Parts: sequence; structure tokens; C-alpha cells
Amino acid sequence: MLRRLADQFETSSSVHVAANNIERDADWFLLKLQEEMGELTQAWNRLTGRGRAKGRSAEDMQRDLADETADVLGHLLLFARHNDLDLAAAIERKWLFRPAEVAKS
Repeated sequence: MLRRLADQFETSSSVHVAANNIERDADWFLLKLQEEMGELTQAWNRLTGRGRAKGRSAEDMQRDLADETADVLGHLLLFARHNDLDLAAAIERKWLFRPAEVAKS
């Protein structure tokens, strides 16, 4: 399940970087993840009143938070895919449950 999702993010990311002449080297994957974490933090700060709303409604800010969370997830999966990390095995080892079993319930 995670590998298939990572492959979908890879397809989308490949199109984006090709269209924008972006070179993805080994550092890019981690740096992009860090950038997206910053954007998620900014969205959280706006939503919780710790940052300027910049004219965004509460609904807009909630959507921004979801969108930035999706970006973090996508870039995390891209990072793992690029580094050939088995996230499903790591989740089982570290979190003591099987992601595939959770998806079925």
C-alpha cells in the first residue's frame, strides 16, 4: 500500500520537476521535505492564531493545513522511495502494528 502510494507521488513529482527544470539529487529529497514541514508549520501557526491570517478564512486555513500535510506525506514517501526504505517494515518494527491490517479495518 505505501509503496504504491509512493509510486503515485513519484509519477506526479517527476512530471512537476521535468516541467520546471528541477534536478533532484540525493539532498533534494530531504531538503524538500524540510521545506514542506516549514509550510505545514506556517499553516498551523495561521490556523491557531500564532501567525497572520493574510485574509484567509478559517475554512481556507483548515484546507491549507490539510494540503500542507499532504505535501509532507508525499515528500516523506518520495524520500523513503529514493532511499529504498521499507516503511511498512519500519512501521511494524517501530509502531508494533501492520499498516496493511489497519487499512483493511
